[in-house]
Amino acid sequence: MTEALREKALRLPMKPGVYIMMDENREVIYVGKAKKLRNRVSSYFRGSHDFKTTAMVSKVTDFDVIIANSEFEALLLENSLIKRHMPYYNILLKDGKGYPFVRLSLAEQYPVFSIVSKAENDGAKYLGPFGGRNLTREIIRAVCKTFKLPTCSRKFPRDIGKDRPCLNHHMGSCDAYCRGVPGAEEYRRTIAEAEMVLDGKTAELCARLEREMLEAAEDLKFEIAAEKRDKLKAIQKLETKQRVVSGRSADSDVVGFVRGETKSCFVVLHYIGGSLLDKDFELLDNPLEDDGEAVSALLRQYYTLRGVYPKNIYLPCETEDNSLLERLFTEQAGSNVYVTTPQKGEKKRLVETANLNAAEEINRVVSREEKVLKTLQWLQDSLGLEKYPERIEAYDISNTGASDIVASMTVFERLKPIKREYRKFKIKGIDTPDDYYSMYETVSRRFERYLAGDEKFDTLPDIMLIDGGSAHAERVMKALSEKGISIPVFGMVKDERHKTRALVTPEGEEIGISANPAVFSFIGRIQEETHRFAITYHRELRSKPLRGSELDKIAGVGEKRKAQLLKHFKSIKAIRAASLEELNKVVPRNTAASVYNYYHKNED
Repeated sequence: MTEALREKALRLPMKPGVYIMMDENREVIYVGKAKKLRNRVSSYFRGSHDFKTTAMVSKVTDFDVIIANSEFEALLLENSLIKRHMPYYNILLKDGKGYPFVRLSLAEQYPVFSIVSKAENDGAKYLGPFGGRNLTREIIRAVCKTFKLPTCSRKFPRDIGKDRPCLNHHMGSCDAYCRGVPGAEEYRRTIAEAEMVLDGKTAELCARLEREMLEAAEDLKFEIAAEKRDKLKAIQKLETKQRVVSGRSADSDVVGFVRGETKSCFVVLHYIGGSLLDKDFELLDNPLEDDGEAVSALLRQYYTLRGVYPKNIYLPCETEDNSLLERLFTEQAGSNVYVTTPQKGEKKRLVETANLNAAEEINRVVSREEKVLKTLQWLQDSLGLEKYPERIEAYDISNTGASDIVASMTVFERLKPIKREYRKFKIKGIDTPDDYYSMYETVSRRFERYLAGDEKFDTLPDIMLIDGGSAHAERVMKALSEKGISIPVFGMVKDERHKTRALVTPEGEEIGISANPAVFSFIGRIQEETHRFAITYHRELRSKPLRGSELDKIAGVGEKRKAQLLKHFKSIKAIRAASLEELNKVVPRNTAASVYNYYHKNED
């Protein structure tokens, strides 16, 4: 196959274009561009390559090429094909990070700013896209403070007059529209000014405020003139921050790219007037491309997603595409964008700073990964497991007497909680507290769903941790055995302060964890989270009878009597079975008679 592909490649023309590598299913697994197609494509099928390139070539069963009229056309075509096919072996930036918009809900009487991922056709005003969400949130807070707009959770006009103004008003950062004064008209006028700042129309707004300030001073309205002056100064301070968030005025972006042993990092530092004001970075698996090709591909994706271009972009290495990138970005930006690779001086030092940041991000993630692996390795060795316990399921029971017995299941993968896979169970088989049976029923039901092919329970854990001792773990093992499933099970044993001190096998053998702080902390976090999830569900169920139950249908039973009955008898079933005398011990005779007659009206 390799020889046949090499012969096919040697018949290609010495022209620019794009090549498309495909696997046995005709799926596109890699897209590249070349100045000379014959040289570039044939190079894949001769000589030795690094591990990733070798892996890609081993899957190639055919390729196609598209001849381009120029290198620039090839670059555009490569971009388009990568976006369409998202090939497995191409370097790809995540689109999930996104660049947020600020939404202004104009249809409301009191419009508010909010951060959204994309603009919709819903009648609202959208500003942006802006930089990261944290920066955008920060500028919204600063704008609201400058214009003394509310940042609390109150909704207007619904909450007007319902409560006293909050601390923000007393600190001078809010005009307290919750009083009803100023009114909606003044609010909308102020929102319009705030919108101008976020929309980059600061100069226009400042000119208007300066004119109004002078007019007020000429009319001897000095207090109004002072207010306009203070607002003008505050807006001028906001201007630079707004420019950073919008990215419209970044005069220089400095790019860093570092390839580690297993991870690479792409960094962009944003500078305005020589000051570093923001940083974007992306960690990714080491690319198949060399550094120059990787930087070129990452830049094209980054600025396409961002949609905002600086005047200068400084690169950490030479690429064959510098002039092509300049042309592409200039066309997309509508103004000149210069792409260069500094060789010396201050710009070279800026690039070194970007590379230093990239290396630091790699070290940080590698250190975190090493910590995860060390913890999993300790658990594997100490618990005698065949492999790392990467996926852990933990279980706990919660009840108050016989009322609403529930169980929780939490899931952790590589030490992180996966909350979308948490599950909760209401125990059905008993009316009295029995933690052992409850745990048995919970696990039985969980794996019945697994065996039935339920996609909510379709992944098996590497180990199961049970809140309790060896007897709890033994009941779980019994449930697994009955289902024909083999998974290691351990109880989480607590000390006298109710903190996890050890793991225990179903046979009663304890494995101490206090000697390893990372493991001790991790197991304690699992137990606390599983207990929290169970308690939360139990409280939800306990509150439901108070919000609405069969007792609401009985004349003379109000919220107070209902709460008394449920607190004493724990369940509707127990109230139904109670005698008149038993009911009368809890509530007055007329209420007790109403309840008793309701449940026994068909009896002689």
